[in-house]
Amino acid sequence: MKYNIIKSLRILFPFLLTVGLWRLSDNFWNPAGILAIIPIFFCSFVKHVAWFPIFSVFMCFVIDYKFETVCFWLAMYCLFYAINSFQNFIDITRMEANGFFAFTVFLGVTTLIQVLSNFTFITLLDGIWMWILVSVLYIPITNLIKRVQNDR
Repeated sequence: MKYNIIKSLRILFPFLLTVGLWRLSDNFWNPAGILAIIPIFFCSFVKHVAWFPIFSVFMCFVIDYKFETVCFWLAMYCLFYAINSFQNFIDITRMEANGFFAFTVFLGVTTLIQVLSNFTFITLLDGIWMWILVSVLYIPITNLIKRVQNDR
């Protein structure tokens, strides 16, 4: 019985972490719950978790709701998911540092598009801050997911 509960919690952990990071939104430290994009990216592209891409589509929609964008993060996630199907060129699952380089490219492109769509000096600074903050927190959060799932 105890083993089944622990196993269930290990399976549910990425889902619960994603919802938790989205709910902990703050204007400065976690704008619109953007930190939820870390487990969305990691569990969809690097370490495949069953049923997570469907959950990721929903969560990208919810991030769009908080950002007040119309399906922007959802479209970028779906575009990257389609690009990722060409794994004969780039295999994210075997990249070093839990796919950190691929994540920074994904986040950098999406942040750049957002900044350029409404360019001011403040949006530029917000975009740079968001990119730095999420990139810095990528490795600890992905290591936490791997450690909880006993996949060191």
